Amino acid sequence: MKRKLFYLVALVVLSASATGSAFAADVMENDALAIQTAKVGLSQAVITAEQHVAGRASRAEFERHNGQWVFDVEVVSGTKVMDVKVDPESGKVLTATEDKVDHDDKHDKED
Repeated sequence: MKRKLFYLVALVVLSASATGSAFAADVMENDALAIQTAKVGLSQAVITAEQHVAGRASRAEFERHNGQWVFDVEVVSGTKVMDVKVDPESGKVLTATEDKVDHDDKHDKED
């Protein structure tokens, strides 16, 4: 009888632990909360992106890209729209590519 009670208690503890871990994972998936882990602020990432491609930022967000958190800054430079990814740890530009199609238009219609 004591053995069954022990297993039941262990099961309850493990279940509570798994639920807590799932909650913690959900918090880190929320970019608004995950930004607390960044060493560089959003405003600094925007300045870095603007300087890198000599343009003006039109949109910036903290998001997961290929499993890594990055600042994704859309910068208009002349007639080009550039998608600039900035490392939230070092503040350095990871990539800067021309955005031929504005992928954010889909979200604008949903908002």
